[in-house]
Amino acid sequence: MTATIYKYNCNVRENHTIIIVLLEADVKPEFRRLRLKQLTRTLAVFKQTKDAVRPRRGWLRAIREATGLSLREVGKKIGATPSHLQALEKSEGHERITLRTLKKVAGAMDCQLVYAIIPKSGTLEDLAQKRAYKDAAARVRAVEHTMVLEDQAAGRVEEKIQEETRRLLKRS
Repeated sequence: MTATIYKYNCNVRENHTIIIVLLEADVKPEFRRLRLKQLTRTLAVFKQTKDAVRPRRGWLRAIREATGLSLREVGKKIGATPSHLQALEKSEGHERITLRTLKKVAGAMDCQLVYAIIPKSGTLEDLAQKRAYKDAAARVRAVEHTMVLEDQAAGRVEEKIQEETRRLLKRS
């Protein structure tokens, strides 16, 4: 069994960090629910930044220029020529830069790369609920369809979907 380690800076101002280890095997339902709650709490601080507009030419260039750093100064810190750094800034502006490079250049500007994946709306728990509901609806409607064909339909489809959703969430 292998493990993946994720590091989350959950409170940038107070420099708190959470380390979460995910085992690449089936996780017991209670641990999965705990992980879901932990991630939801951790990612809450990023919701404020969700609607922040990325500068047109990228963060690297915007921050470098705002802090008065030259291409030469930053390039020297990372062992790159000014033209290479300019190319890196351009690639970030076009969303074609690696996280490793972003982190390296940010560090050269005395900044820190903060990286997270957050739901477009709601929380991770909401996403899990939506997925379970979708799966439950498909299962219940398939059974209900078969029952209709056999003239044995029981009705109360939405109620059955809700029950199946709760069962799926409890199991997973």
